[in-house]
Amino acid sequence: MLRSVKEIYNYVLEAEDGEIGRCKDFLFDDRFWTVRYMVADTGKWLPGRKVLISPVSLGEPDWNSRLFQVKLTKEQIENSPSIDSDAPVSRRYEIKWFDYYAYPYYWGGAGVWGTEPYPGPLFSRKRENTEMGPDDDEGDPYLRSATEVMGYHIQATDDEIGHVEDFIFDDETWTIRYMVVDTRNWLPGRKVLVTPDWIDSVDWEESKVRVDLTSEEVKNSPEYDPSAPVNREYELRLYDFYGRPKYWE
Repeated sequence: MLRSVKEIYNYVLEAEDGEIGRCKDFLFDDRFWTVRYMVADTGKWLPGRKVLISPVSLGEPDWNSRLFQVKLTKEQIENSPSIDSDAPVSRRYEIKWFDYYAYPYYWGGAGVWGTEPYPGPLFSRKRENTEMGPDDDEGDPYLRSATEVMGYHIQATDDEIGHVEDFIFDDETWTIRYMVVDTRNWLPGRKVLVTPDWIDSVDWEESKVRVDLTSEEVKNSPEYDPSAPVNREYELRLYDFYGRPKYWE
């Protein structure tokens, strides 16, 4: 199912032996547009520390209670490799993190999650400590904060059309399917969806996303209603309007 990233903020994170905090942010890979980590606000439990929870570790969420089950103990989480609260997540840190939990690495395979299309199966496929991971010849990963990217300006081929307000992701693959674009400064009160497949480039220093769409196309595209779920009927209308290939075909 497709869900809003902002909707998940403040969800309770429940370890096997107690609550560890609440969802504060997401880190996504800007090459595959897939959420790699949930950032937990641990309050007074581990003050001043950034705690990362991978979708690999997440159990079935309770959407009604706004709660995620985490298939780890508080001790496991507390003893996991620490990272400075303001430091970027490097590939070296990710290797230490995945080695600590003995999860297979998500990079280096043909699937979105390495050898798998979903993160869940990686939890049960624990690695032996002697098992070597794939060689990493691509340097550091391109992990971005969802909260930070919200607010980036959206530049069409001929004009600026608004800013990123939210992301819509697939709660099975954790792949970001759409950016929610707020056009309030151009078309007051109107929101539209743009898929990462239609992005030409992202200027991270200038906080700007350039899309392969004209302002007129965006103006006439199917409107997004945040109070309604993004279903296949809406997606069909969106892709048919733009005449673009559908990601599910």
